[in-house]
Amino acid sequence: MQNSTISSKCPVREQTCVATAAAIVGSKWTPQLIYALANGVQRFGELQKEAGGINPRTLSARLDELEQQGIVAKTSFSEVPPRVEYTLTQKGSDLLPILECMVEWGDKYARPATSATHVA
Repeated sequence: MQNSTISSKCPVREQTCVATAAAIVGSKWTPQLIYALANGVQRFGELQKEAGGINPRTLSARLDELEQQGIVAKTSFSEVPPRVEYTLTQKGSDLLPILECMVEWGDKYARPATSATHVA
C-alpha cells in the first residue's frame, strides 16, 4: 500500500532528492560522524572514539569530504601543538532529523528476532 503523500509528489524530483541525501548519509562512517558532531564541537581524537574506532586515515578523508560538501566546518588554531576542531554547519545540522528517523527505525527493527516477536 502506497502512502498518498509520497505518490502525489513529482517522481523525478523525489528521486533526485533521495539520491542527494543518500549520497551523503549512505557513505560509510558519515552517519556516525554527523551524529557525533550533533553534540557540538569535537576534535579529531574525540570523533575517532565516538565513531567507533574508525581508522585515522579514513576519518581524515571522510572529514575532508564532509567539509567540501559543506556539512562540516573545520577550525584550525595556530597553537603548539596545533589544534583542529570540527562542527556541523547548518546544512549538516539539517541532516540530524534524518538520522533521528534512522535511530527510531533501527530501534524498532534491528532488535534480535526473539525479542521482536514477544509481546509485552
